[in-house]
Amino acid sequence: MTNKTKYSILTAIIILASLLIKEYFVNKEEAVVVAGGTISKEDTNDYFLPTSTTGQIVHHEGYSLSYSEPHEQAEWVAYELKKTHLSSTNFKRPYFEIDNAVKTKAAHWGNYKKSGYDKGHLCPAADRKYSKQAHDETFLTSNISPQKHDFNAGVWNRLEQKTRYWAGKYDGVFVVSGGVLKGNMKTIGSEKVAVPNQFYKVIIDNNSGETKMLAFLIDHKESKAPLYKFVVSVDEVEALTGIDFFSELEDSKENRLESSSSYKNWSFN
Repeated sequence: MTNKTKYSILTAIIILASLLIKEYFVNKEEAVVVAGGTISKEDTNDYFLPTSTTGQIVHHEGYSLSYSEPHEQAEWVAYELKKTHLSSTNFKRPYFEIDNAVKTKAAHWGNYKKSGYDKGHLCPAADRKYSKQAHDETFLTSNISPQKHDFNAGVWNRLEQKTRYWAGKYDGVFVVSGGVLKGNMKTIGSEKVAVPNQFYKVIIDNNSGETKMLAFLIDHKESKAPLYKFVVSVDEVEALTGIDFFSELEDSKENRLESSSSYKNWSFN
């Protein structure tokens, strides 16, 4: 074997090794630590996740969240609601459990006992009926916030149902929900779980053609008003919460969509 041949083989080995090392680190960067293992960024819908003001993001099978320890609840819960996720399956309702994936320790469900408030889901169990694990994970205490019963069973429930309608109509939507954890708030339980004065839901449709957004801001009380009465711009929710939504979008598109409070491209029928 000539020196030239040896050199060519060595060069090929070095190039191959470099490519393998690069692929390893790319794949490593694409992995996200979750409860029970790792999953890819694509599976966690990382592209549309909001920013976290707390620095504590947790990923579960069916949703991701940013936990606020001072308020003992998530500042947001985010997930993709695909058309294929919509199901009429009825799983047995499990007991609420503490979310052990929250490093600072999630609130205990006992804080809600005799508080006068429901354990209000931020990611509804009805949105995760495509698997028992995804359904049962919605009963982790990191996914609940204190809600008045008439609000939880009333206007909030109407908005959840309408979101499922849009998921079916637009071939899936991405949803972010939470309480506005600002201002003077009542607390419940020994861990002083904050009771938000307002709740929001931000939705983006990136599947049915032209990207569109819709944001809702609702006072924490029951209302019979039509849902479109609660539509605000995403910018308004960002200003209230300090959270940046959909920052991965191209800047001009993000600015245009987030500044609008129009709902003309969404069906409220």
